[in-house]
Amino acid sequence: MKKEVLVVIFALFFMSITAITGAYAIDESEKMETIVEEHEDLTGDGKDENILVKGEVMDDESGLYKRFLIEVVDNQGGKHQIELEEGVNLYLTFQDLNQDGIKDMLVSVSNSGSGDITNHYLYALKDDRITDLTVPDPLIIQSQFLNGYKAKINIDNNHKSHKFNLKNRAEDYENAGLYYNGILNEPTELMVQSYSKLEPVKLKGSKLGLKGVQTISGAHQGDVIANIESTWEYKSGEWALVSTKVIETPYIKKEQ
Repeated sequence: MKKEVLVVIFALFFMSITAITGAYAIDESEKMETIVEEHEDLTGDGKDENILVKGEVMDDESGLYKRFLIEVVDNQGGKHQIELEEGVNLYLTFQDLNQDGIKDMLVSVSNSGSGDITNHYLYALKDDRITDLTVPDPLIIQSQFLNGYKAKINIDNNHKSHKFNLKNRAEDYENAGLYYNGILNEPTELMVQSYSKLEPVKLKGSKLGLKGVQTISGAHQGDVIANIESTWEYKSGEWALVSTKVIETPYIKKEQ
């Protein structure tokens, strides 16, 4: 008799846990709102998949989302999900970036706490599953200020270097304590950011690659010195650097 009672108790306990878990899952799902709906052929069969982007709002005033969920429903009824970290906006771009003749899905999530920094992801739907193709890592850039209101960067990826003449910012740098009469007070690096943009770009022929933009700042993040563009091509399952370009930013003195 005691065994039968225990069995009933355990059965009721597990049923309660299951009910609570199910209710929690439904509650979590209800927190998500649909932000974007797209229709694109991601399998190459000529039929569009249904792509839904959902977000869980963290702060109504700032527009910050706690998390994003991308649901891809294929034309066979299969559902595939990708969960991503918090952000303000999420953008989708569909292009064939891995050169297999089928569109891939480039996801860009703007980051609320890092200025213009954006996180990027690249996915393909193949063999009934989502594959993370990854995106190219940002350039590895060594940087330093030099005496005489100058600076230098070295790009490790292709061993190219670039020097900046920053004499028009001398007054700002002296006031900030970075220099004293043109001499550096201490060794100081520039601020090299991750990608602010990563978008498809046309390469030679009909191929598409990715172009990334990284910002380099001086005394503070608002002191933008240049943007570094990098162009990438997907080869043999990995990203290869095609070229880099340094675009210096004109100095505009702020009024006091």
